[in-house]
Amino acid sequence: MESLVIPVLILLLAGAAVLLMARALGRRTAGARASTAKADSAKTSTATAGGTALPGDPAERARAAAAKLTEDQHRRLYALIAQGQAMAAIKLYYEASGDGLRASRDAVGALAAHPQPFHSAAPEAAESDDDDTPQRFPYRYRAIASKGDVTREVSSNMLNDEIYGRIRTLARSGDTEAAATALTRHSDISMKQAREFIALLDD
Repeated sequence: MESLVIPVLILLLAGAAVLLMARALGRRTAGARASTAKADSAKTSTATAGGTALPGDPAERARAAAAKLTEDQHRRLYALIAQGQAMAAIKLYYEASGDGLRASRDAVGALAAHPQPFHSAAPEAAESDDDDTPQRFPYRYRAIASKGDVTREVSSNMLNDEIYGRIRTLARSGDTEAAATALTRHSDISMKQAREFIALLDD
C-alpha cells in the first residue's frame, strides 16, 4: 500500500502543475486579446474623429463653407454674424448647406474667425457656333442681295463665304429672324437693315 502512495502523489503534483500552467496560459491569451481589442477600438475612434469630429484647418473650412453659399446667403450670414446673432447664422447655414447642426456650428465659427469674400462660381463657357463669336478678317466681304428693282449691300470684315452661306440657308429655310440676327452680329448694320436685306434672300 505504501508503494502506491508515492506514484499517486507524483501524479497529483504533475496534474496540479499542468492545471496551473493552463491557467497561466489562459490569462496571457485573454490579456493579449484585450490589448488587441483596445488597440482596434482606439484606431476606430481615431479614424472616426479624423473623419468627422476633428475638422481640418479653420481657414480651409471657412473657404469650403463660403463656397456652399449663394451671394444672398453669404451677405445675410455675415450680417447676422456682425449683429451677434450666432444661432440665426447657424440656422441659415444649416438650411443653405444641408450640413448637420454640429458641422454648421463649426462652419459659422470658421467663417466668423476667417471672413471670406464671396466668389461666384466661374461661368461655364457657352458653346456656340461661329455666328455667336464673330471674327474680324483682314479684308471686307461684300454681300449683295436683290429682288426686282431692290438691291441691298452689306460690307463687313466679319463675313466670309462660309458665314454668309449659313445666313442665306437660314433665310431660305424660313428662319428669317435668326438670319437677320446672325447678319447683325457679323456686320455693323442695324436689325431693321438686316431684316430688309434678309427679306431679299428668303425665296
